[in-house]
Amino acid sequence: MTKKQQVVQSALMISIFTLISKGLGFLREVMIASKYGSGIETDTYFVAMTATVIIMGTLGSALNTTLIPIFSEIRGKGGKKAQRKHLNNILNIVVFITIILAILAFIFSPLLIKILAKGFEGEQFDAAVRLNRIGLPIIIFLGITYVFSGYLQSNQIFGPYAIMGIPYNFVFLIYLIFFSDGMPISILMLVSVIASSTQFLIQVPAVRHTGYRYSLNVNLFDPYIKKALILVFPVLIGSAVRQINAVIDKTLASELVEGSISALTYSNRISDMVITVFVMAITTVVFPMLSKAFSQGDNSEIKKIFNEGVNIILLITVPATIGMMLLSKPIVYLFFERNAFDSTATAMTSSALFYYSVGLIGSSLRMILNKVFYSFQDTKTPMINGAIAVILNVVLNLLFIRFMAHDGLALATSISAIFTAVLLFVDLRKKMGPIGLKGMLITFLKVFFAALIMGIVVYIIYFKLGSLIATNKFLELIMLLISIGIGALVYFLLCMAFKVEEVSKIINFRR
Repeated sequence: MTKKQQVVQSALMISIFTLISKGLGFLREVMIASKYGSGIETDTYFVAMTATVIIMGTLGSALNTTLIPIFSEIRGKGGKKAQRKHLNNILNIVVFITIILAILAFIFSPLLIKILAKGFEGEQFDAAVRLNRIGLPIIIFLGITYVFSGYLQSNQIFGPYAIMGIPYNFVFLIYLIFFSDGMPISILMLVSVIASSTQFLIQVPAVRHTGYRYSLNVNLFDPYIKKALILVFPVLIGSAVRQINAVIDKTLASELVEGSISALTYSNRISDMVITVFVMAITTVVFPMLSKAFSQGDNSEIKKIFNEGVNIILLITVPATIGMMLLSKPIVYLFFERNAFDSTATAMTSSALFYYSVGLIGSSLRMILNKVFYSFQDTKTPMINGAIAVILNVVLNLLFIRFMAHDGLALATSISAIFTAVLLFVDLRKKMGPIGLKGMLITFLKVFFAALIMGIVVYIIYFKLGSLIATNKFLELIMLLISIGIGALVYFLLCMAFKVEEVSKIINFRR
């Protein structure tokens, strides 16, 4: 099996398991919406959860980006034994840091909630603080998860990373299906803590299989720790500004009508499914290849890998964008609207999903562009780009929220993602010279026209033919799935007819 075939197979494996995980996660969101609705309780829970994970969401992204090349370098110079020794050191330092962060977050929880949701007052504010403090062990669990994940991926072991979302979601589903009736929202936060612990526990067998054994080894003067700190700082700032975007959205949404935060949360998670299932799988596998090509000084290989990655991302995200914009309302209605999740919640969530979908392509391209800069050990450019994204998002938020309410926050996020992706393309062109933009544009036009025809087919089947056949919610769901299936087939055949090269590579990756 060639390297390219291994990459495709690894990305396919990650995509399949991530799809299963996200499917379970989608069911989890449906169950939460069904049990708790989209109102004060869920607004409070989602803000408290954001306050809980925002720190490790920032630090974790930075760890994941810097640890993979560091672990790879250690193995290249000192072998597996040195790699396992440094794993102990890094793990112990990260655990110590996360414990300190959890203690500080407990002390300053009221301030954090006030920043995240300045519209919360009285009992809702107190409840958010209480939920936030219950969830703080998640910070420690995520720290361990990111260290183990970086170590395994540096050794080309992607399985645990791909499946760790499955037990996480199963914990939620077991609670929501069998035990949640009549339970307060605080129990849901406690379940969140238990679920988060499974993400590092599922990786333990694979880590041990590499020969690793834990020891209390701490060396603050390790040169690799110093190097990690140098690399991680700009990434940390870049990750922080992306988290700030989410904070600003929720802060502004907390002053809108009840359910605005929940609508943004549910819709954002639906749109993020495409990114986490497919795009993240591609960037996860491509990143080590880019790093290796850079270490060998092979710019032509970097451009080739980058071009293929971009084209595959376009192949996936362009039809996904058109599909979600077209079907945003039936998707939310059919999967979410029941029990406590009423028609108002459906209208708010589906409209937000429409505007989040606008930025799907930009968000996806920004991910792989960031990876290219990180492979160059250039962490400054993505950091500056992230800061620009925050400034633009704030300006657009304040502009759009006046006449679009929570939909304006979603649209601002999308425009910011598109604009900053364009800036990264410009910066990469300056850094590397010609990067094959003409070929990418040709691919984009091909898949865009194929996706446009797909959208027309889906519209005719679901909205025209479906309105004559579907007389209840079950039949509407069947028609939705049929229209998506036929639309996907039409798109696939059109891409082949338009000779989109990446389609042939995916079909023939075993040959």
